[in-house]
Amino acid sequence: MSSFTRRQFLTTSLASAAAGSLLASPASWSAPLPSSAQSPLAQAQDEAYWAQVASQYDVRPGIINVENGNWGIMARPVMQAYFKHTERVNRDNSYFSRRQYWPLLKDIVASVADRLGANPEEIGLTRGATEALQNLIGGFNGLTNGDALMYADLDYAAMQDAMRTKAAQCGAEVIELAIPEPADHQGLIAFYQAAFARHPNCKLLLLTHISHRTGLVMPVKEITAAARERGIAVIVDAAHSWGQMDFGVADLGADFIGFNLHKWMGAPLGVGVMYIRQGRLGQIAANMSASPGQEQSIWGKFHSGTSNFAAFLSVPDAFAFHDQIGAKAKAARLQYLRNLWVNEVRQLDGIDILTPQDPHLHAGITSFRIKGHTSSAQNRAIAEYLLAEHQVFCVHRDGIHNGSCVRITPSLYNSAEDLKLTAKAIAHAVSRFAA
Repeated sequence: MSSFTRRQFLTTSLASAAAGSLLASPASWSAPLPSSAQSPLAQAQDEAYWAQVASQYDVRPGIINVENGNWGIMARPVMQAYFKHTERVNRDNSYFSRRQYWPLLKDIVASVADRLGANPEEIGLTRGATEALQNLIGGFNGLTNGDALMYADLDYAAMQDAMRTKAAQCGAEVIELAIPEPADHQGLIAFYQAAFARHPNCKLLLLTHISHRTGLVMPVKEITAAARERGIAVIVDAAHSWGQMDFGVADLGADFIGFNLHKWMGAPLGVGVMYIRQGRLGQIAANMSASPGQEQSIWGKFHSGTSNFAAFLSVPDAFAFHDQIGAKAKAARLQYLRNLWVNEVRQLDGIDILTPQDPHLHAGITSFRIKGHTSSAQNRAIAEYLLAEHQVFCVHRDGIHNGSCVRITPSLYNSAEDLKLTAKAIAHAVSRFAA
């Protein structure tokens, strides 16, 4: 995606009214879901309601898919809208991209900003959280020789690599933390406070809101506040959290955040968000491809080239489907599905559940480890067993200090019965592999 220039922004703003009709109202296509007067907690257990939600998804038959952390499939109405947007973009070609796209994108950016409680000037649309975070880490200009940067074992491997590369470029020290197991809310805050005290030269922290490895939810706002008191900048990886949890940027308190819209918001693949708090743009260097004058805009902090226009145009459609369910109801349902299988197996001898029962510290994702099975090969074998013998599809995860694990990630199309069957399959796996 090309970056905004002042001329493009002013020119396309004048064309907004004419071009706005090109983007159909999501309400015109969306199959209405039944409304509910129940509380989110009560609604989370209403299987009749969630069966109607599930009917909006086309899923592979023959397996119970609880590996939805890779990316989130589109609901059928969103997919249909995406096809229509693709058809328009393909037909109108460069006329669309040069005359019609920018006003529409401006409105989409404003919608994203409004939902996050941010200003549109703080928001840029990227091809994913990875692109946003790579540019935030790579562009951070507050490190000098002798400083340190910090990340943890539960952070995403590509971002760990980016942090190490950044350190090598600046002559900075690399500090890798091992998040304690088991974790608790105050303990995590104290853990980071102690790490900051041990490393007074730390100037940059990578912090993951929901770990893709175990599902642990970090108390980001409290840790970020503690970091700020010591002059440490924080880059938050929120790739897995927005849409799985109900929050805005104020709830994180960070100056730099990368989000995905193609995981839990249900947009097409290839849509992410970069957030830079106003007043902090100067801490991120301009992208090497930024044109003159873009240094004072978030659009000058990354450069994507030509992106999938139709994917970005489908963001309002994804939001419309998300709104029919409701952010709080969606978050409650994912926690409910997680608890269904966890509560069935957590008392078994030979199993460790790697996220706490504290609802502040988990959402829908949770991993388990069969005691004594800490290698990648052992956990890959457990995941293969669950699929081959029980038709439960999940994935193993590596990189955790205490050993590899198996991750279970339900989605909105999963039923309570799916997670009960998953629990039974895991119990069989424990009996087989722990013996």
